[in-house]
Amino acid sequence: MYQFKDVRYKDILSIDKLTIEEHLVTSIVGPSGSGKTTFIRLLNKLISPDSGEILHKGKPMSELNSVDLRRSVVMLPQQPAIYPGTVKDNLLMGLVLSEKDPVNDEALLEVLEAVKLKKDLKDNAELLSGGEKQRLALGRVLLMEPEVLLLDEPSSALDDKTELMIIEEVVEYTRRNKKTLVMVTHSNRIAEDFSDRTIKISGDEPVQAREVSR
Repeated sequence: MYQFKDVRYKDILSIDKLTIEEHLVTSIVGPSGSGKTTFIRLLNKLISPDSGEILHKGKPMSELNSVDLRRSVVMLPQQPAIYPGTVKDNLLMGLVLSEKDPVNDEALLEVLEAVKLKKDLKDNAELLSGGEKQRLALGRVLLMEPEVLLLDEPSSALDDKTELMIIEEVVEYTRRNKKTLVMVTHSNRIAEDFSDRTIKISGDEPVQAREVSR
């Protein structure tokens, strides 16, 4: 799915050679400030390397249309955007922005159940708690059915029990639908329990990334 070749980004990342395989769950772990978020931002061209090359499905990412790429490689940041309006409005927004057909209320309720968000579709999204907003945004991403999901600490605002349920649901969704999941996590336990592969980003100068086999 992705191949890194001599990639450098400022003084944050230095990656000589790295591969992210298709249809697998890959976790990105490392200390705070080591470049984990920077790493996944490279995967959908939110930023571009200063030197070196990243291939996506065999093609240089520098040659890919950024908008088209982000419709198939969708990133959920730590603090996702919540739009004015209802829970339903927010769930449908991803489909609108990616120019996909809307879905019915039954599908929306199913995704709310998947992300363990017990809210009515008519509820005001801006009044949700931080953890509820995080789950709502995750539901929005799942509805888009992207080829690749990039999740930056997708459960950072959740308690441990809810975190495990959400991660398990997302991983099952990924495998059931033959998607590719790349997630930054603060938890070595989550990486060990749910990932097919783990990439450790150290805090050295410059930062080095390497693959670790399970």
